[in-house]
Amino acid sequence: MLLRLTDRGLWCEAADIYIDPWAPVDRAVVTHAHADHLRWGHRHYLVSEAGLGVSRHRLGAQADRVSAVAYGETTTINGVRISLHPAGHILGSAQIRVEYKGEVWVVSGDYKTDADTTCAPWEPVRCHTFITESTFGLPIYRWPAQQQVFDEINHWWRENANAGRASLLYGYALGKAQRLLSGLDPSIGPILTHGAVETMTSIYRDAGVAMPPTTYATVDQRDPAWSRAMVVAPPSVDGSTWVRRFGKHAAAFASGWMQVRGARRRRGVDRGFTLSDHVDWPQLLSAISATGAERVWVTHGFTGPVVRWLQEHGYEASAIATRFEGERDDAAVDEAESTESETGGATS
Repeated sequence: MLLRLTDRGLWCEAADIYIDPWAPVDRAVVTHAHADHLRWGHRHYLVSEAGLGVSRHRLGAQADRVSAVAYGETTTINGVRISLHPAGHILGSAQIRVEYKGEVWVVSGDYKTDADTTCAPWEPVRCHTFITESTFGLPIYRWPAQQQVFDEINHWWRENANAGRASLLYGYALGKAQRLLSGLDPSIGPILTHGAVETMTSIYRDAGVAMPPTTYATVDQRDPAWSRAMVVAPPSVDGSTWVRRFGKHAAAFASGWMQVRGARRRRGVDRGFTLSDHVDWPQLLSAISATGAERVWVTHGFTGPVVRWLQEHGYEASAIATRFEGERDDAAVDEAESTESETGGATS
């Protein structure tokens, strides 16, 4: 095996590199800057050039250990050719291609095939073995068009603004928040951000990603215009004292989990918008097919249904256990599993 799973992560013995390792190693090749893939403590990190800014910010004092290569640029170590290719997940996200003696493996990291102006689009990379995520690997997950979701968000915001209440939109601070910002209509009202969102958004701007004007909502600010504002913040602040400063407001959560019945109610928000930075069921199967891979390893998410479908359709497929988490909402996961059980498992 060109790559194998160890207690530190995926390891290429020939080059002595690890891909997204979760324990300290000498050389780590990292798919993207989310915390379950970019971990502290490695001696050297290799990331995509587009992801250098967010990776160095996330690593802080260890930022000087990070180097970068452009998408498609090849690095050779002990005869192993390594290159990074767009994954379409967040800014700088990459698939890792590893080639040795004619054998090609690709590690997807997290990825999506939907259009997104905030990061480079996913590209199929031909390989013999493909290691794929399966965060939303159930047939019930099928995403609406992105523009439809943005239209729904802006309509909801406009209704709230006309009623004199702020709109709080929750999305993860790195990636999801910037994608949400890119689809907002600033003519409706001011756009405010939580500090964590504003920090990442400034890095996106520095990377040349177009964003509407935003204002960091500091603790000591108060403004009557806030009653018409859209506030973009991470889900972790829901119900906190930070939220109370906005007074009368409506809250919404943007996630792929919002497609699951009851997820919005369990989240305790007024609205749920189905917007994910991962592939849905048909996109997952289409992406696997586009790689031309004969062997597929499936990780984090609904691995079982994906593996069963692949095996039934002629692939050599198996699940591997990693510490990657993807986009999590445990209540929604529980309900999705129940729904899948009721509908008889994975079908095309």
